[in-house]
Order: sequence, then structure tokens, then C-alpha cells
Amino acid sequence: MKDNQEFIEVYGAREHNLKNISVKIPRNELVVITGLSGSGKSSLAFDTIFAEGQRRYIETFSAYARQFLGGLERPDVDKIEGLSPVIAIEQKTTNKNPRSTVGTITELYDFLRLLFARVSDAYSISSGKRLVSYTEEQILETIKDNFKGKKVYLLAPVVRSRKGHYHELFIHLSKKGYSQARIDGVLQDIEYDLKLDRYKTHDIEVVIDRWIIGENASEARMPKSLKTALEMGEGIIAIQEMGQDEVHFFSKNLMDDSTGDSLALPEPNTFSFNSPKGHCETCKGLGTIKKVNTDYFVDNDKLSINQGALLPLEQIKSNKWILSQIKSILEVFDLGLTTPFKDIPKEALEYIYYGYSSDVTKELKHAGISKKIKINFEGLVKILEEIVEERENYDAVLVERHFTTEETCPTCKGARLRQESLSFKIDGKNIAEVNALSLLDFKDWLADVKDKFSDKNKLIAHEILKEIETRLQFLLDVGLDYLSLSRSSRTLSGGESQRIRLATQIGSQLVNVLYILDEPSIGLHQRDNERLINSLKHLRDIGNSVLVVEHDKDMILEADHVLDIGPKAGKFGGEILWQGNPKDIAKANTITADYITGKRKIEIPAERRAGNGKSIVLKGATGNNLKNVNLTIPLGKLVVVSGISGSGKSSLINGTLYPILNRHFYRAIQEPLPYKSIDGIDNIDKIVDVDQSPIGRTPRSNPATYTGMFTDIRNLFAELPESKIRGYKAGRFSFNVKGGRCETCQGGGLKVIEMNFLPDVYVHCETCHGKRFNRETLEVRYKGKSISDVLDMTINEAVEFFQPIPKIFNKVKTLKDVGLGYITIGQQSTTLSGGEAQRVKLATELSKKQTGNTLYILDEPTTGLHFEDVKILMDAIKKLVDLGNSFIIIEHNMDVIKLADHIIDVGPEGGKHGGQIIAEGTPEEVIKSKKSLTSKFLKKEM
Repeated sequence: MKDNQEFIEVYGAREHNLKNISVKIPRNELVVITGLSGSGKSSLAFDTIFAEGQRRYIETFSAYARQFLGGLERPDVDKIEGLSPVIAIEQKTTNKNPRSTVGTITELYDFLRLLFARVSDAYSISSGKRLVSYTEEQILETIKDNFKGKKVYLLAPVVRSRKGHYHELFIHLSKKGYSQARIDGVLQDIEYDLKLDRYKTHDIEVVIDRWIIGENASEARMPKSLKTALEMGEGIIAIQEMGQDEVHFFSKNLMDDSTGDSLALPEPNTFSFNSPKGHCETCKGLGTIKKVNTDYFVDNDKLSINQGALLPLEQIKSNKWILSQIKSILEVFDLGLTTPFKDIPKEALEYIYYGYSSDVTKELKHAGISKKIKINFEGLVKILEEIVEERENYDAVLVERHFTTEETCPTCKGARLRQESLSFKIDGKNIAEVNALSLLDFKDWLADVKDKFSDKNKLIAHEILKEIETRLQFLLDVGLDYLSLSRSSRTLSGGESQRIRLATQIGSQLVNVLYILDEPSIGLHQRDNERLINSLKHLRDIGNSVLVVEHDKDMILEADHVLDIGPKAGKFGGEILWQGNPKDIAKANTITADYITGKRKIEIPAERRAGNGKSIVLKGATGNNLKNVNLTIPLGKLVVVSGISGSGKSSLINGTLYPILNRHFYRAIQEPLPYKSIDGIDNIDKIVDVDQSPIGRTPRSNPATYTGMFTDIRNLFAELPESKIRGYKAGRFSFNVKGGRCETCQGGGLKVIEMNFLPDVYVHCETCHGKRFNRETLEVRYKGKSISDVLDMTINEAVEFFQPIPKIFNKVKTLKDVGLGYITIGQQSTTLSGGEAQRVKLATELSKKQTGNTLYILDEPTTGLHFEDVKILMDAIKKLVDLGNSFIIIEHNMDVIKLADHIIDVGPEGGKHGGQIIAEGTPEEVIKSKKSLTSKFLKKEM
């Protein structure tokens, strides 16, 4: 590549639905690729340009390294010129590892650990006094100054507050020539038969030497004796004046000189919750523990234990002995294993759950005889805790999944670190407290402590603070000021994790790189969008090319160059319709241009729905940043929850309301965040959360399997005359069982190439060429199509193809209705975006029989959607609401917010400055709000 090359030139791109396109993309500019969902934007940006960049990167490895990576297939393109090294920042939610936090991903926590290791002060755990440390020279000087002319004992602490008889220790000391020790505050002679009470805690300090301070003979011995005492006392010594009780401690470590409490000097690992040196011993640095919860033990209390009322017994293999013990406990109460569970008294349940040990003489009714019942049972809770702790087999996983809840660790209170690590503070705050600050508050704290540092500490901390401040500013610039460093990365949305990676890349200050981003504006309120666009421009200005796949109007208008791909989705897309400067977009004859110029728009309804007069009322929600919120959801309406990123929308709906309803209807395990009360649950008959999690984890799952349509298709093929002649049943047409599938790839159609330190790559199976089935199975055809051909059809094609078969037609029609006409029936779920997966779930719900009394919850359903697709999606939702159902949509998209019957705006800001409902009502009412930031942007749309 020539350095002065001005364009990335792509010739003959045919990946997926691309129609042999050639395009010149300007380098060192912010370029937006837009177009309908499924039109081929990602095929060009990720599957062609990024894939080629990745392939070229791997080509640079030695042949030896490449043999472990396997061959990366070249994308279907003639050639690409002018390509810089490529970095893709995708939408994938980051790490599911519970140890991963915002601080660890951004490396800010690593620098914070370094800061605490270098400039923090230590405080005594017991007295709270500041600890001090000395060098050997300082210890000697202090003793000489403080005890001039005095007779003193030099003591070495060898045992501090530990139980034991210490007989062997005294023998060892005696052999070494030591004759005296201070034991539990009293000087004693060391003798061979000396033994202490093994069940009491003891303090033992050995007398190393006796000094008269200022006497020449003592002065000569002092350095050597001190060295010996420090070695024996592991860096700690004590001085006791003869005839006095008081003892003075000195330490090379950090120490409270009045109590002898000591801490080792800190190092970065002292503050790492992933290191044994720093992590809390109880939770091993997770901040939470798994606690067995008896609420999940019984599903149906009308059943007896013999009928399976006590669910944990199903998971415990050796339950015969347990059953015998439970039977004995019940006999004490004149009950048995056939007694309905609801009739077992509370006391008996206490014994079953938490254990009981006793010999009971029981007079058996009707028999007139006495029976001795021996019970020695540790309780179901203890047994399950041991199974979870040992983690020996899959049973432990099931027990953990079904019968435990995650609770804050009682030892570290969620701080993840041991008490010693939390004893180090800067300006009165330990590292866990700093870690829990929002990024905005963290910035203020840094500025504050910087001014308070001594000159020495300023010098030590200068470089560390510089690194922290730079990285922190980039996170603030992409609108993440409400997050804290301690926030677990498992709880981040796709948009948040993408923006964190974006900030990390900006922080790395790389130049001459091509960055490809997938909808970075996801999950951002309009207000924060401007900051994000400025961050992308900064990335461009330092000397990089930035290519963004995006539907956001502001992003398109702020770009240097726009590519519009279409005209439709799937096989009807894949062409470059227009490219140029966004100022000239009015000249483009495309759907995107029509929406940006206002020729087309999503119309505001003439009137808002009145609803059915019923509501669900949640009171006193206080989880995360919520400030005692009272929430009223009017039913039979389209309700939109809006607000700044981090204001508390998800905490209120996904964290509080949904888990309450989910537990009520389906006995779900997830604990809701704290709240006082809820009323009106009986006004709905079910709850459906249509989220953006994948519809399957492997390439074997697809829209056909998820919607249940594939069972109908297999049954259809099994009923064909050709199948009956050959004796094929429906199982023959499944790619998950032996018989009809290709055995080389076991019906996957793909083979996985493990890339070790890069993501796995899937390539077509060389036997079936991706068709999944063997030759004989593919010979059975319906209307000239094999089972593989049917799976390769787009939804739009399938709507026409299956019109005569209502069972299948209804399911493909609803997929088309939510704007997924372009995807194929058998498209691997791993290739669907979060937004597409969400719409597959929505379509599955649409195809079910409607009761007209369901509450649907959707979190940002317009993710990945073009203006036209938003219109199609909202039309589908409108149908469901018109049937009497209720919708709660968490959304930032003004095109959705303006269609709401009722808006609930949470804010006013993110993090601790949010957590309140600041405006609610119809859009017409909300735009009058002075406090709401949403109202300003909504006013423009209205």
C-alpha cells in the first residue's frame, strides 16, 4: 500500500448478498455505511473489508504459527487495495466472566492499584490508627532516643493470637539457647516440659537480648541482636522496659506501635481481587456468594414428598438415606412421606431444611407401643451447600442453577477484597470505595486528592495519574460517565461494551488504522450522541480511517462521506445506491435520503389509546440508583420508558418490575431489586420479555427451529409419497440426529476452525458443501425443493412458497411482518444481530394465539433498524396493542417515543444524579416538562 493512497478500493465484492460491487472509500475520513436492515452493510464492512484485513494479518505469521490457526478463507471479492490494518469494534456484549469489570477491561483499575500501592496510607484494623513503618537504622535511633539509660528487653514476637500448646516451639527455642519468653504478657523461663493450654489463644515474644541503653557493651551488640530479632519476628520487634508492663512495637512493615497490629507493605497485587494476595477469602474476589434458598424447594405444596414435592431430592443421587431421615423427622410429628406438603408444620420443615439430631421415644398411635427414633440429619440446606462447594459434577451445576441465589458476600460486603487490602486509604477512601464511584465522581475525586498530596507523593503519582486521567476522559467523552469501575461487565449492554472498547482504542493512540464500528450509537440518548460523534472525529483526526455502520440521522449528517446500500434487504439488496457528501443527500433517490430530508416519515397517530382503565402499580423501588420510585403502568397501552443512558430505566423495568412478574407467573429464580409493594398483577395473564439475547448459542439453531416451524416442515417432507416409499420418518429430515444428516459435519453444514487466541472461524463442510444432509435425504423434494433448499429460502420467498399450508404460512408471515423478510429460514442464529434475534422472538409471540391480556417488555427494539424497518416493527407492535395487549418499551429512538400512548421519563441525569421519574403522560404532555432532557428532543420531532 502506498502511503499517499487516498482510497480503500474494493473490486467485485460478492460476499453474502453483495451484487459484485466495486466501491472507493475515502481514507482518513469518517465514513458512514447506511441502508435498510439486511441490505448488505455488514457484509461489506465486516464480512468483506474486515475479513480481508484479518486474513492479511494472519498471513504475516510464520508458517509454524499458521499451522495452529488453520486457513482463513478469503472473502468473496476480486481485490481490495489501500487497506490499512483493521480493527473491528463490534456490538457484542463483552465478557461474561464475573471477575471482569469496567475497571479491568479499561485497565483503569490496574493503574488505580498501582496508585494505592505507591501513595496510600495504612490504618490499623482494630484501632483505626494510622500505621507507620521503620528501617533498621530508624528503629535503632528511636530506641536509643526514647530509652536512654534504661534497662530493656529486646523481644521477637513469634506467636500472635493463635491457639496451641507450642511444646515443640519451646523445645526448639531451648536448643537454640533462648532462656526466657514473654508469654501472654508474663515473663517466663523456657523449659523443656513447658506446655500451654491448646484451646486458648496465646501471644509469645522471645527475649533475644537485654540492653542497657547508652552502655558501650550493649551498644556494640545492638545491630546484630536487632537483626536476629527482626528475622525471628518477621520484620517486627518489641521493646519492654524492665519492671514495666508496657510494650512498644516497631516494624519494618506497617504497624500500630500501641497494639502491634501489622500489615505488609502494599504492592499492586494487594489490591487485586483476582490474586490470593488481595481477594476476600470467603467469596474469592467475586463480591457475591451462592446461597441455598429454601423458597425454591417446593413448586406444588399439594403433593406429598413421595410424589416429588421436595424438588432438591430429584437432584441428589444418594437420597435413600436422606429420605429415611426425613421420614423419621415426620414420624415425630405423626406424619409420613405421603402427607401433603402443605400439612407439614413449620417446626418439622425447620428440622428437614436445617437439620436435627436427637433420640426420640415416640408412642405410635393406634398401636399402643413405643418406638425409639434416632435422628442425626444435617439438613437439606447443608447437603446442597456441600454439593455446590465441591463442584464435582453436573449435579452441582443444576443445584446451583435451581436452588441458589446470588447474595452479597457477608465478609467483604461486596468489596471483593480482604480486610487488610481495605485498610489502605487515600484521602479517607479505600480502593473499593473509589472503585464504586461513578466515573464522573471519580474524576472529581482525582482532582481533589491531587491537590492534597505531599510534594513527594505528587512526584510519585504524577505519571500514574496522567495515565488514569487520559483513559478516564475518553470514557467520559463516549457518554459513559454514569458507570462505575466496579460495574460487572456481565451487566453491560452491547452498546455500552462497544463504547468502552471504542474509548480503549482512542486511548491506545494508534494511527494509520482502519476502525470499523457497528452502530456505536445504540443505547445512547440523543444528548450523548454528540459526544460520541466527537470521539469518532477525534479518532479520525489523529490519523485513522473510521468506517461506521449506522442508521442514526445525526451520525449520517455529521459524516464526511456516506454510502447508502440497498434498495431492499436480502437478495433484493447488495447494491451501492448512492455515495457522497451528506450535504448532497437530498439529490439521492433512496429511502434513507427520503427519511433524512423528511419526504417520508413515521406519522404521529391522530389520537392516543385510552387503555383499559387498569394498571400495575409498583411502589418504593430503590435498586441501584432508583430513589424510592413509584411507577404506574397503564394497561392496554403502548408505554415507552425513556431517559438519559444510566438514568435507571433498566433498573426499574428489567431489574425490578420484570423479575417480580416473572416470579409471580413462572416461579423464576431471578431476585428483583428492592421494592416495597406491587398491585394490579392480576390485571394481566402473562408476561413476555422480548430481549436481545441470542436465540441459540450454536450454528445449529435458526429461526425455523426457534419458531417451531421446522417441525412442521419436517412433518410435511415425511408425508410426501417419496418419503413413504423409502420409509423416511420426520426424524430423517433433522440435522440433529443420525440418519438423514451429513455425518462429516454432523448436520452442522460448517466445520469449526479453532483459532486459539482469535475467535473461532466456521468454514463449509467439504462433503455436503453446507447443505447439512446426505445425498439420499436431499433426493426427496416438495415442489422441486429439497429440505436444504427450503432452509436456504428467504422469509419473503417462503411466504409465497408455503401459502397453501396455514401452519407454516402463519409463522413465516409474522417473521415478514416484523421486517425479517430478508433473512433465510435456516440462517444460523450465531449470525443474527441482537435486534434480529429480538424480532424473531417478537414474531414467535405474534404467531401464538392471543389472549389480549399479555404484557410485553422490549428493551431497545429499534437496535440495528433503519427508519423504514422501525416503521414496519411499530406496525407489528400496534397490531398487538390493538388486540388489548400492553407494551413497555425502553427506548431512545424519538420515532418510537412519539408513537407512545404514555411516556415515563426517568432522569434527570445518569448514575446517582438519576433514578427519579421526572415526567410522564402523553408525548403532548411530556414536551411541556422543563426538567426532562428527552422533552427537548421530542419537541423537535413533534
